[in-house]
Amino acid sequence: MSRVEEAIRKAEADGRSAFVGYLPVGYPDLETSIQAAITLAENGVDVIELGPPYSDPVMDGAVIQEATTAALANGFRMADLFTAVRAITAATDVPVLVMTYWNPVFQYGVDRYADDLLAAGGAGLITPDITPEVAGEWIAASERTGLDRVFLAAPTSTDARLDLVVSASTGFVYTVSTMGITGERAELDRAARTLVGRLREHGATRACVGIGISTAEQIAGVSEYADGAIVGTALVRALRDGGIPALAEVTRTLATGTSSARPVPEN
Repeated sequence: MSRVEEAIRKAEADGRSAFVGYLPVGYPDLETSIQAAITLAENGVDVIELGPPYSDPVMDGAVIQEATTAALANGFRMADLFTAVRAITAATDVPVLVMTYWNPVFQYGVDRYADDLLAAGGAGLITPDITPEVAGEWIAASERTGLDRVFLAAPTSTDARLDLVVSASTGFVYTVSTMGITGERAELDRAARTLVGRLREHGATRACVGIGISTAEQIAGVSEYADGAIVGTALVRALRDGGIPALAEVTRTLATGTSSARPVPEN
C-alpha cells in the first residue's frame, strides 16, 4: 500500500476524512516554505501537496499565481524542490505529493525526476495537465520507483475517461469539484458529489475532492461522500497575510471539518 493511501486509511480509521493541504515551494522564500509545509503536518494535514512554481500555471487562481510568481522572481530552481521535500520528510512522516505541470518533469527527465523525488523522500506526483494515455513514461517510472501517480477526473469526464483515470491512478483520484481554476467558492457544485459516485461505480477506492474548498464547513460536506478534501488557496492566503502563525491557525480550523459524522470502521 502506498504511503498516501495509508494516510487516507489512517484518517478513515479515526472516523474522519483526509485533509490534503497545498502550498507552493519557495514562497515567500525556500526556508519559510519548508517550515510552512511542516506546519501543515503539525496542525492536522494528512497529506502535503507541494507545488513547484511554473511560468504558465493554467489551473491556478489569482492567490496561488501571485505566490508562485513571487517564488520564481526570488530565484526558485528545480533543485529547490528536492531540497524542500528532503527537509520536510526529515521532519514529519506525513507523505509529500508534488503537484506539478508536466513540462518541467519532461524537461528535467522523467526517470531522473522520479529518482530524485524518491531519494528526497517524496511520495509521488499529481499531474493536472497530462492524461494517462500519454503518460506512459511516467507510469513506467512510477511503477519502478513505487511513487504514487494521481490523475484528475472532472465532471465532464466520459465513462471511458473515468475507467482510464481510475485504472492508472494510485494513492487517490483527484476529483475536480467544478470546472475552472483553483480558488475559493461560496458553494461547491453538486457535480462533485455526482462525480465521486461515478468514480466509485468505475472502481475508485480513494477519491479526494479539490478546487474551491476553503472552509471547515465545505470540508465537512465533502467528507460525507469522499475520502478527503484538498485545500490550497485558503492556506496560501493565510501564509501570505499572517505568516506561519496564521497558517497554523487556519489549518487547525480547517481540520475540524474532517470529522463530520463519519462512523469509525469496526475492527
